[in-house]
Amino acid sequence: MENYPLLWRRDVEKTRRTGRPPRLSVDTVLAAAIRIADAEGLEAASMARVATELNVATMTLYTYVPSRADLVALMVDEVLLERDLTTTGLAWRERIGHFATRTRGMFLTHPWLTEVSLVRPPLGPGTMAEREFLIAAMSGIGLPVKEVNRAAVSVTAYVYAFAREAGEDARLSRSSGQSTESWWHERGDFWENWFDVAKHPAMTALWNAGGFDDEGQTAFDYGLALLLEGIERSVE
Repeated sequence: MENYPLLWRRDVEKTRRTGRPPRLSVDTVLAAAIRIADAEGLEAASMARVATELNVATMTLYTYVPSRADLVALMVDEVLLERDLTTTGLAWRERIGHFATRTRGMFLTHPWLTEVSLVRPPLGPGTMAEREFLIAAMSGIGLPVKEVNRAAVSVTAYVYAFAREAGEDARLSRSSGQSTESWWHERGDFWENWFDVAKHPAMTALWNAGGFDDEGQTAFDYGLALLLEGIERSVE
């Protein structure tokens, strides 16, 4: 079961009386854990390591966060919320573009997210803000009510697929000390000595025509534009 009082702690804290603030807080613990994970990966953000970072005994952390599983769930929801999906005066396609850009940036800033499954996300403010934002964007374009959530889920799946790939690239580059571009460059002899053009005629023809020069963010934008155009046409 999820720890809803922790996930929704800011709403709970609004109803509490003010008093002398404690030395630590859940937010302080989370900030330290995220900082460690950003620099060294999720595994490094153990309870003991976070305690060392905050100069307290490990058992002290359990006063604020009951378990490592709770800590990871809180970390995930916190970075989801960091995106700040609030938009004003934007058309629906611009709003989706905002969501896509912020989500990709989130994975680049926090590559350790690629080590966490978001199939069953923590049901906190970050997750709910994302769903509300996308459903609101899709609700105002004339889609039948039964298609609103389908469209929102389709956009989510597409954006997260590319964003996670970008995050994984960043994570591997940090852990190995080698960029993906450098990794491919080291394998240049494969194309000269092992790639059989006769067995791969489609790839060869595209290569000769310069078709592999258009990748990365451009491919992401291209696919997202087609997806949104399809949704828009379904309304028409």
